[in-house]
Amino acid sequence: MTRLADRIMRRARAQSARGSRLVFTTKDFLDLGDRAAVDQALSRLARDGAIRRIRRGFYDIPRVNPILKRVAAPDVDAVVDAIARRDDITVVPNGMAAANRLGLTTGVSARNDYLTDGPSRTVRIGNRVVHLKHAGPKLMALKDRPAGDVVRALHWLGRDVADDDGVVDTLRRRLPPPVKRDLAKAKPLLSGWTAKVADRVLQQA
Repeated sequence: MTRLADRIMRRARAQSARGSRLVFTTKDFLDLGDRAAVDQALSRLARDGAIRRIRRGFYDIPRVNPILKRVAAPDVDAVVDAIARRDDITVVPNGMAAANRLGLTTGVSARNDYLTDGPSRTVRIGNRVVHLKHAGPKLMALKDRPAGDVVRALHWLGRDVADDDGVVDTLRRRLPPPVKRDLAKAKPLLSGWTAKVADRVLQQA
């Protein structure tokens, strides 16, 4: 293993172990060497089995599923994070996923759909397909800020459902203080009815 490949592996192992970065691209290591050298080192590591090539330019350290006792499929969220880093775009969960995370729905989409401030496109990861859909300012105003999920979930629910007492009470109970503080700061960025729902959520919070 070359010195560059060794440095790449040390960083990849450390970040993967912390869960801070599970999928890597060439761009993540350009501070260690020039692009051609990094590409060559990653290719060598993949040939040697130290890392796995997920698709062109994307790699991870394979993990064994403890239940199935076999190598797990690549983490889709981690691949999406790597795409966002490489392309300097923001990618966030869609409204349904945001509502699910906030306890506003039990529904889970069968598709891997995300919203982005970049162009719409489809990305294939093994036998799975990821859809990145360009979203306008109303949905991406907060991008990946803590309150972003709240706004995307409200838009997915729609004006009438989002203003329901049950939805407002759920958000009051479930949103941690840092998210409520971020929601309060974000109110000038919200459109009319979402700002009103946010006001209700923040009352007596």
